[in-house]
Amino acid sequence: MQRCHCDHHHRRRHRRSIASAAAVYFKLLFNNNSAMMVSKLLLAFAFCRLMATVGLNMGPAVELSRLGIDGLLTIDPSAVETASIDFGLMTRNPPLAVLHPASADDIARLIRAAVATPEEYGGFTVSARGHGHSINGQAQTGNGVVIEMSSGVGGVDSGRDFPPPPIVSEKEMFVDVWGGELWIDVLKSTLRYGLAPRSWTDYLYLSVGGTLSNGGISGQAFNHGPQISNVLELDVVTGNGELTTCSNEENPDLFHGVLGGLGQFGIITRARIVLEQAPQRVRWIRVLYSNFTAFTRDQERLISLHAKPKNEKFDYVEGFVIVDEGLINNWRSSFFSPANPVKISSLKKADGGVLYCLEITKNYHESQSLTVDQEVEALLKELDYIPESVFTTDLGYVDFLDRVHTAELKLRSKGLWDVPHPWLNLFVPKSRIADFDRGVFKGILGNNTSGPILIYPMNKHKWDPRSSAVTPDDDVFYLVALLRSAIDNGEETQSLEYLSNQNHQIIAFCSNEGIEVKQYLPHYTMEEEWAEHFGDKWPEFQRRKMKFDPHHILATGQRIFSPSKSVDMAVSR
Repeated sequence: MQRCHCDHHHRRRHRRSIASAAAVYFKLLFNNNSAMMVSKLLLAFAFCRLMATVGLNMGPAVELSRLGIDGLLTIDPSAVETASIDFGLMTRNPPLAVLHPASADDIARLIRAAVATPEEYGGFTVSARGHGHSINGQAQTGNGVVIEMSSGVGGVDSGRDFPPPPIVSEKEMFVDVWGGELWIDVLKSTLRYGLAPRSWTDYLYLSVGGTLSNGGISGQAFNHGPQISNVLELDVVTGNGELTTCSNEENPDLFHGVLGGLGQFGIITRARIVLEQAPQRVRWIRVLYSNFTAFTRDQERLISLHAKPKNEKFDYVEGFVIVDEGLINNWRSSFFSPANPVKISSLKKADGGVLYCLEITKNYHESQSLTVDQEVEALLKELDYIPESVFTTDLGYVDFLDRVHTAELKLRSKGLWDVPHPWLNLFVPKSRIADFDRGVFKGILGNNTSGPILIYPMNKHKWDPRSSAVTPDDDVFYLVALLRSAIDNGEETQSLEYLSNQNHQIIAFCSNEGIEVKQYLPHYTMEEEWAEHFGDKWPEFQRRKMKFDPHHILATGQRIFSPSKSVDMAVSR
């Protein structure tokens, strides 16, 4: 007992010493107007981390008013913990602090402080976090500040709310939105004017800046291109701390670099998104195939109709692979009636026991309900699906766009949402998709899965080659998205280790077979791998990095460039 008492007494003395030192230090930091104030910012973070480690509560936030920052820099344990993980739940990397900005200027001032920090203090990095839906810690930083873009605070003594709401231009058909705005909230804002963005992601609870830093794809991409092809203008804070407006005409090098640039050149604080007239209803159709060649041939035919009048094409084309009966009745299960589930066993199976589902939609207004049946029938009669496999439902436009959120709520209720997600997203060239089917769907995966496997084609010419995003060389390429969840239920094939190893097998298969895939939402750890990923775009990517973030301050969680002033390493959970 005496030893425990001494240990406790020692810890109390240790905390008092830290508190005393911290009080002196923060007084110097926030009341000293000299240039050294900025250079000592990192040391303040170190004090914060040390105080948090020994359990000393100094309050939830540190005001950076002396740096001209109106937002709050917090070391609150819950905020730090939230910023240390992501949807993937496979890495954990606590930041030194979390910033809730009160303006884009706050972000610029923080980055300028990072740039100004001398080498002898080690430097610190800055990472923007939207909804935290990354898989491999891309929005994390263990040696700096995470900016929570999807939340904000009113400026100190300003009386204003932040972030600003979306601003819709009905006449010009665009909306200006904060970079941390979620797409679901963009949709709600534009629908008040009868308008909506025309290119989406399957899941709407993602931030605008997050998807534009990657690409932003869904079943509309064959027609309108990815979300990065539907942006007119951006406000970006570069790694030099400069707040810059950019577009095709103004600062185009930054504009195209940031789109699909994985956060390497700047933080998107405003985006101007193209809008269209919003439909009211959606006819949602699924048909099944046992023959992969027929399945891909029909998908490719449908996306070739992109230039046709609206009444001669579908508005959305996706598909998924079915390797067991449970998947089609559980994934987006609201599509099918529980009283009439799809019986895979009653349908003809292909070699390898795999079926393929084509998923298509027709958007319409209620005044067009008499003609939509004829338009759908005319398009379906050209397809070679299993005749008895047609399943149709009709629902509101918002209900369709928000369909994955419905599935999310069901998974959350079962405790199956907050689990590791070893996702693998690949762009596969059209010329090799049959080889991929043979080696992966009918080979490596076996006859079970732990989540949906999406597969659908896109037209390469809908992607602006000036952006940082990379795609295969073929004119048509497929997204193959293995959206698996690792569940600790004692079954080896559901474990994180098994699924991660399976991902490696798939990548190795493609490499050995010469299938030149490109990762979407890429994850690599070596510069040589990144150089191979970007291919011919790598020299330009490097040039833009040196121009817009020469100190390698931004988005170090992507593991593309090592921070020039420090080393930032995430740890596996």
